[in-house]
Amino acid sequence: MTKDFCLRGVAADGQLRFVAAQTTELCAEAQKRHHSYPVATAALGRLLTAALMLGANLKEGQQLTISINGGGPLGRLTVVTEENHSARGYVENPQIELPDRVPGKLNVGGAVGTDGFLQVTKDLGLKEPYTGSVSLVSGEIGDDIARYLTESEQTPAAVGLGVLVGEYGEVQAAGGYLIQLMPGATEETIATLEQNIASMAPISQLIAQGQSPQNLLAILLNGLPYEILAQDDLSFQCRCGHERLKNVLVSLGKEEIEDLLADQKEVEIVCRFCGEKYVFTPQDLTDLLADMEKGGDKEE
Repeated sequence: MTKDFCLRGVAADGQLRFVAAQTTELCAEAQKRHHSYPVATAALGRLLTAALMLGANLKEGQQLTISINGGGPLGRLTVVTEENHSARGYVENPQIELPDRVPGKLNVGGAVGTDGFLQVTKDLGLKEPYTGSVSLVSGEIGDDIARYLTESEQTPAAVGLGVLVGEYGEVQAAGGYLIQLMPGATEETIATLEQNIASMAPISQLIAQGQSPQNLLAILLNGLPYEILAQDDLSFQCRCGHERLKNVLVSLGKEEIEDLLADQKEVEIVCRFCGEKYVFTPQDLTDLLADMEKGGDKEE
């Protein structure tokens, strides 16, 4: 299987800015880690793809987070992407089943819901992170990302996202595109783009047929000159670890940790973003309490 990657560039003499991505492997990794059912797999895969495209230009130390809570049975979905073009994420209720919207079409919108908001937080290393939010349009995620870009960032955009889930719940293909209209985009350019999108087959179907992001761009930008400026490898990657998860125990407070220690059993903590399990032994808890007490002494 071809490694996941995205292409970034400009088209129509700077009138359009684009990203096209293949995300099959990383969406498959997310499915395996969360043991998600098809509709959750599709929803999380779409959001992972969208976040990687929105965050394609992040610089060192920067981070972008997208969170959706539409009131549907999936609950909250959250994805984080960083400057190294990696992403991690989770869906609150990954083992949800819903009837297809139409035969062969997963009901992502119904699973996500529309009674809520999409929120994007950009931590660009400034004093405060920037957060923008919009009410949900359809819960299908692509439409909602497009609305966010139009309303919150004042850049009208066309967004296509797709995740093809197989008979046994496995991810067979995933990817997407994001095309933003820059100031000065002409009616002719917009009409050409709209016509190309209208005649295009579903993204996941094209990728399943072996079409690459280069092929997707050739279809989307047919009749328009374009230049690819960068290619970036994409991956599902989490920054959790034993030391980071220790902070979860610290947040419980000294009394709670003492109660856990009194049971003299191992404590298992699961990272919400990637499903990795971390075990803390009674000795680990004893050492943690000692560190907390030393920290308290220093503060005094």
